[in-house]
Amino acid sequence: MEPRFLLLSDVAAELNVSDSQVYHMVRSGELPAIKIGGRGQWRVERARLEEYIARKYDETAEWVQSNPLIDRDPE
Repeated sequence: MEPRFLLLSDVAAELNVSDSQVYHMVRSGELPAIKIGGRGQWRVERARLEEYIARKYDETAEWVQSNPLIDRDPE
């Protein structure tokens, strides 16, 4: 069974980005997370990560539609 909550390093590995990128996404509010424990360690709920990924797919699809590849005539 997969854990419900992930360390930021686990999220970074899932997304194939750096730990600092994930920390920035969490601190900016882009990726929902919670702070737990006396030392305030960040955790991301797996369901929230999956929602984030789905949202990014939607945003990317919208971007692709509004920025189509245009065949240009070579000069």
